[in-house]
Amino acid sequence: MHTILDKQLLAPKVYRLRIRAPEVARVRRAGQFVALRVTKEGERFPLTIVDSDPGEGSITLIIQEVGLSTQLLCSKNVGEAISDIAGPLGHPTEVGKFGNVVCVGGGIGVAPLYPIAKALKQAGNKVTTIIGARTKDLIILEQDMRGVSDDVVLASDDGSIGMKGFVSDVVKHLVQKEGRRFDFCAAIGPVPMMRAVCGVTKELGIRTMVSLNPIMVDGTGMCGGCRVLIGGQTKFACVDGPEFDGHQVDFAALTSRLRMYDYLKEQCVSGAFAPAQKTS
Repeated sequence: MHTILDKQLLAPKVYRLRIRAPEVARVRRAGQFVALRVTKEGERFPLTIVDSDPGEGSITLIIQEVGLSTQLLCSKNVGEAISDIAGPLGHPTEVGKFGNVVCVGGGIGVAPLYPIAKALKQAGNKVTTIIGARTKDLIILEQDMRGVSDDVVLASDDGSIGMKGFVSDVVKHLVQKEGRRFDFCAAIGPVPMMRAVCGVTKELGIRTMVSLNPIMVDGTGMCGGCRVLIGGQTKFACVDGPEFDGHQVDFAALTSRLRMYDYLKEQCVSGAFAPAQKTS
């Protein structure tokens, strides 16, 4: 069992949990994730490891309530336990000294972006981080990002904080209006956001990495639900990724696959569908 050591509310329905998982904490690297079950009767689902403390034997996860399993996890309190955590899974982020890098996060995507920005800074890069959300109240990890970045730029769709507009517009503004140069981009967030950022960076000639964790289901490669096309070849986001060259991702096919699961998401949120429960 994995005990919850700390719990914080970051934004409406978004929580940060620090959980005891010493084996994972000891070896995890930026970009990797865990597959967990809140209870032994529940479903398995993946979450990116946001941070870790090997000395304490803990990992940090950030969770947004979007269905029954995440609601159950977010309802847990300090001192309670989670049934199963398997990991670390997935390939670690390719971390090198690229020069000037821009890390672009949208919404809950800022959570998996944080360990990447931190690793890139530790590798000697100059890191500019762009954090975007629909509105001010949904901005997360601003202070954490400031601690691992040389500069942080905020953006909101409604203009309630930072620059008004999408994060892809901010990337274009920094390059074309402010004359900044970027050698590498890491972008994580909703699929439409990553697609838009890749469109801009391709035009500007900036190598770009994206994380396709939004399409992962069980996180182990057994379900086959996270098939994606990368440079015309079929890959599995969980076992071949989750990070890929953003300019090689077939975002049209990815969007189509995500829509296949819309009806299941609606059922999970409404409570019409629930994982099987143990009966006595």
